[in-house]
Amino acid sequence: MEKMSIRRTVPNIESEDPKQSREFFERFLGMEVAMDKDWIITFASPNNPTAQINVILHDGSDVPHPNISIEVDDVDDMYSRAVDQKIEIVYSITDEPWGVRRFFVVGPNNTIVNILSHL
Repeated sequence: MEKMSIRRTVPNIESEDPKQSREFFERFLGMEVAMDKDWIITFASPNNPTAQINVILHDGSDVPHPNISIEVDDVDDMYSRAVDQKIEIVYSITDEPWGVRRFFVVGPNNTIVNILSHL
């Protein structure tokens, strides 16, 4: 089986108030806001833009929040692999309005993994 090219991995932190994280990640660590959608803020290193952390609003919804996001070259191929390997999919493949195509699987230790590609 051909190995998938991984572009980046990003840890996802749940928060009751993602905006409270700005002080820590911007002022203390010197990261910059790469995306702010109110319910998710992506902080990135200014000298290594693939070094990122997402802070996601814990909203109590039924949609699981991923513990980690992994950007791949071909999300559709990864979705097919997940189906073929009978890996539990907890959020079906979806084109999101903010420009990514993604799905969530359950990985080892009940980790929710967001597999995505940019559209």
